[in-house]
Amino acid sequence: MNIRPLKDRIVVKPLEGDDTTAGGIILPDTAKEKPIRGEVMAVGPGKFIESKGDRVPPSLIAGDRVIFGKYAGTEVRIDGEEYKILEVKDVLAKID
Repeated sequence: MNIRPLKDRIVVKPLEGDDTTAGGIILPDTAKEKPIRGEVMAVGPGKFIESKGDRVPPSLIAGDRVIFGKYAGTEVRIDGEEYKILEVKDVLAKID
């Protein structure tokens, strides 16, 4: 993958959810929820604040695992793989 997000955006590869419920029922694709977890693949340079003439670097780096809003960002397909392009503000939490 050769993609560089701009400003304070990040590229996330969504992590797939479980195919079965806790009771062992296999879920069809139509019943699965949208992924809300993912791994950061690329990070933009940060948001530029014109009034200060300074750039604020994002608090995430490639390889971080994050939780993001269910409907946040834009879904894109690159080289046959699904990714989401999000703004850093759409990330709810970082998973350690």
